[in-house]
Amino acid sequence: MKSALKLAIALLSFAAAMPHAASAAPGDTLKAVQARGALNCTSSDGNFEGFAEVDAQGKWHGMDIDYCRAVATAIFGNDDKLKLIPISWAQRFPSLQSGDLDLVIKATGWLMSRDTELGLQFSMPYFIGVTQFMAHKDLKAKSLADLAGGTVCLAGGTSTEKLVSDYIKEKKYDIKVVTFEKNTEATAAYFANRCDAYSEWGPIVAATRATSADPDNHDILSDALSLEPEAVVMRQGDDSWVDLVNWVIASQRIAEENGVTSKNIDEMKANPPNTVVGKLLGVTPGIGARLGLKDDWAYNVIKKLGNAEEMYNRNFGTESRYKLPRGLNSPWNKGGVFFPPVLD
Repeated sequence: MKSALKLAIALLSFAAAMPHAASAAPGDTLKAVQARGALNCTSSDGNFEGFAEVDAQGKWHGMDIDYCRAVATAIFGNDDKLKLIPISWAQRFPSLQSGDLDLVIKATGWLMSRDTELGLQFSMPYFIGVTQFMAHKDLKAKSLADLAGGTVCLAGGTSTEKLVSDYIKEKKYDIKVVTFEKNTEATAAYFANRCDAYSEWGPIVAATRATSADPDNHDILSDALSLEPEAVVMRQGDDSWVDLVNWVIASQRIAEENGVTSKNIDEMKANPPNTVVGKLLGVTPGIGARLGLKDDWAYNVIKKLGNAEEMYNRNFGTESRYKLPRGLNSPWNKGGVFFPPVLD
């Protein structure tokens, strides 16, 4: 990646992370969540590999689910009061606006149209990916241009649909986009040979291919569409709620940068190696009052969910079935684009 693009992403992340007017008063959303005694967050209407998956015991896991758990843990001290609400892609924003959801954490791209026209507010990005295509190997396609007259399956009502449709229109390709309500339906249609190609976000395409019955019979095409930052979505107008979510994300990055993990956190808390770790883990008072939380909120999050690296490895990396390199999702000092804001 060009350094200029990395810098642009970094500045974008920083802008989202900047706190608003100093205030220790909790926002309306936090008050409502605490009064309800539960955080209402998204799960999915089907498996979305690595981000939201349900296992044989009916338990949800994945990167998005972990961020829901992290926010609930920051507020309540544990994730027992997290209520995961299965929701379709199309219904995620109406459900947020109606108050049925407190957060949308559903692999959602930060788009200008969503940010400016839908009454939504976005957190700092927590994941970066590009949109790609997978095609049946026997078609011998190297890029989308080789699929003239063909079809692409994907989930409708998503930023992927807009990106792919715009790309096909711009390139003047004779290719039809076939949409499905669920990503699982789109992949099923592709593997049933109802479509020539399947499109999704790069990590999902790679994971879908890697976990298919015959991964060698599918090629990932050379086209790489717009790099897309994924972020937590909230209702516009509650800056304190946005601050809380941003600092939950930041806390895990600060932990990684300072070598704090879920395994050594008690040792770190007993003997902080520096002032940042002391503040992060609540040894030095003050980190909680700024957000309307207790001082041990970040300790609880990292103890329960791990730092940013641990969370990635559990859902996509070395500890997952996908074994996907972290790449751009690494911190700045390890070749990626992410960095934490300053904890002062």
